[in-house]
Amino acid sequence: MEKVRVLLVDDEPSFTRMLKLNLEKRGFTVMVENNGAYAYTVAQDFMPDFIFLDVIMPDVDGGEVAAKLRRDPNFKDTPIVFLTAGVSREATKAKGNIIGGQQYLAKPVTVDEVVATIEKVMKKKTKATPASPRG
Repeated sequence: MEKVRVLLVDDEPSFTRMLKLNLEKRGFTVMVENNGAYAYTVAQDFMPDFIFLDVIMPDVDGGEVAAKLRRDPNFKDTPIVFLTAGVSREATKAKGNIIGGQQYLAKPVTVDEVVATIEKVMKKKTKATPASPRG
């Protein structure tokens, strides 16, 4: 089984550095982008299987990045989970980690929560669509 390729887009370098190291220890291939304006270009180069996207960034809104990714046929089915400090953990969990039809994780998050989210979403995706090679 190939390693899941995870793109982390968040404007907090200390957060992405810590999360990247911990995800790589657990067998994921991880690319980090700390500038939301470059997220789409990095995604085109990296071709992630899964994207974590901060909602509130100084240069571009995470929703705008997600919308641009969704318009690209290469990413229309790539799971995107928003990370945000703008919603409380209680509010997010009360709604099943779905707000406005989009999956969210409220910061601060643990590595175990992040890994569980990747595994859960990728398992659903594998059941929903046959595997296709990424190139």
